[in-house]
Amino acid sequence: MTMDPRDTTPDGPDRETATGVRFRVLGPVRVWAAGAELPTGPRQQRLVLAALLARAGRPVSLEELVGLLWEQDPPRSAANAVHRYVGGLRRLLEPGLPARAPGRWLVRGPGGYLLRVGPDELDLLVFRRLVRQARAARDANEAVDRFVAALDQWQGRCAADVVSEDPAARVFAAVDHEYVAAVSAAATAALRCDRPGAVLLAARQAAERHPFNERLLAQTMLLLTADGKQAEALTLYHRFRADLKDTLGMSPGKELRAAHDRILRGPRESGPGPAGPAPARPAPDGPAPHLVPAQLPADLPCFTGRADVLEQAARFAADGDGTLRVLAVDGIAGVGKTALAVHVAHRIAARFPDGRLFADLGGFSPAGGPADAGEVLAGFLAALGIDAARVPARTDARAALFRSVLATRRVLVVLDNAHDAAQVRPLLPGSSRCTVLITGRRRLTDLATMNGARLLSLDVPSAAEAARCFVQRVGAGRPDTEAAAVADIVEHCGRLPLALGIVAARVTAFPDVPLRRTADELAAAGEGLEAFSDDDRGNAVRAVFSWSYRTLGPDAARLFRALPRRGRGELSTAELAGLAPVPARTVAGAVVELVRARLLTPVRPDLYDVHPLVLAYAAELAREARRRTSVPRVARTGAGRVVVPLAGRRTRATRAGVPPRGRPALH
Repeated sequence: MTMDPRDTTPDGPDRETATGVRFRVLGPVRVWAAGAELPTGPRQQRLVLAALLARAGRPVSLEELVGLLWEQDPPRSAANAVHRYVGGLRRLLEPGLPARAPGRWLVRGPGGYLLRVGPDELDLLVFRRLVRQARAARDANEAVDRFVAALDQWQGRCAADVVSEDPAARVFAAVDHEYVAAVSAAATAALRCDRPGAVLLAARQAAERHPFNERLLAQTMLLLTADGKQAEALTLYHRFRADLKDTLGMSPGKELRAAHDRILRGPRESGPGPAGPAPARPAPDGPAPHLVPAQLPADLPCFTGRADVLEQAARFAADGDGTLRVLAVDGIAGVGKTALAVHVAHRIAARFPDGRLFADLGGFSPAGGPADAGEVLAGFLAALGIDAARVPARTDARAALFRSVLATRRVLVVLDNAHDAAQVRPLLPGSSRCTVLITGRRRLTDLATMNGARLLSLDVPSAAEAARCFVQRVGAGRPDTEAAAVADIVEHCGRLPLALGIVAARVTAFPDVPLRRTADELAAAGEGLEAFSDDDRGNAVRAVFSWSYRTLGPDAARLFRALPRRGRGELSTAELAGLAPVPARTVAGAVVELVRARLLTPVRPDLYDVHPLVLAYAAELAREARRRTSVPRVARTGAGRVVVPLAGRRTRATRAGVPPRGRPALH
């Protein structure tokens, strides 16, 4: 059947209402006016707005708002605070309205505050209208269409961004119960007309949000079976039975056991009862397989050290507490973030029987920029068995589908080399059964604030750990692994795992060269990076630092090149300001940029450190900048190439405007 387009309202501000204003409370609280989203203010003001929207045109008393905002211990000024929040909402919705003038939206009456919204201006009212139409539909197919349109209005729990996962406020819990009832009715209709796939994702998501609702779980199992996923349905039942026994010491109830028995009997004996289902329909070649992706890269064969950090990370990532577990590891380039995350992932992989997903997000890479979250989601959905034809075009819709698919699965997601929190956020599952490990050079503070991520900064290993790692990589059986030579190599590498790995690879390639000679060569190289260059690795240490440098603005780049003037040691903000050949007003912003790119490391407030190899890279760039400013002229040759005279000699030719390999263009 074809639905009347007037019966649905799309997500976001795409559809204009009569007033040009739209509200959303089924998920995060949001407001649009004239196509633009409005800032809804601090959390408590958004909570007042959420309560008014959840009542959908009915009044909310002052006492109820005070109890909602402060629960058991409101301050004496609570009533005045509520008035201030309401005033802020009035200014948001009607910015030119005088303070005491009657408004179009917010009204105060004997029963409390009321927000007047039209039937097309609030997603909750659109949802209720579609549910009523579904319940009054002539046949099951029409009912399913209406239910699907209604459930599409939901983007998460009611007022998801301002209330806890299990809201104590009855106003929000009541709306969430409406969602559960709609999903249950939709499942019944879908089973009757043999369209289980139409509501399966919504049922999975609802069952995850309400893990002890046995009726909902039973219907989800029957939908899975009707969709050819009997094995997944039985897995869901056995997992719930084990969780119920561990948590409450109980066994599943009668309705859930009956659904389980019906699935075991198969389609011949599982005729539809009063509420469905239609017989299960197997795929042409049998039931569709439950894909279990195993995308983790191979673990390092010689991972050693990091015992404290490793134990902390593994314990946090594996021990569930009823919320999504997100661990974000940050640190300077080459410090071993990826190796740690992959090692932790392999240690805890057995806890995630439904799959392990991995993606390199390209946050700091030589070309191409950060990976698009929508493309990463398409790859994840394909790995989870979702047909390409079912993958939506929009990134937010793909993210919603990804969360729905993982709603009842235990999956580990590893996101390597993240650029920022905005890139990562669409890739987060919504299920507490899942765990996410993230690595990146930037500290993802916003992810901790908004998504409850645990942040872990990874420093270089201790001298003893670095020495053990180096010896293990070159082979402990070598006759010349004397402690003094190894200690010197570790010191010249600045204990940076990437530099140690490059030197170890070179040592193993030339086993006849004594380690003492390697240590002496590193000492003779001074503070340059040539000793850590390798043709097969694209000047690895220099290259990975250059990828951070390329993200800097002009002032931060100039400040970075000035760091070698100070030499080694910790620097305060005042000392950085004294070094910087940039305006004083921009120094603080430049320091923030350097910290985000992990070219400066905070030691404590107002004190920073620079890794010796990072400092060596800054010195290289500073020398190159001085050479460029001293060049008197540039002589053009054929084919767009130039030869630059330096100090009476010719350098190698380069393409015009392109810096040498591994060296970014200077700002």
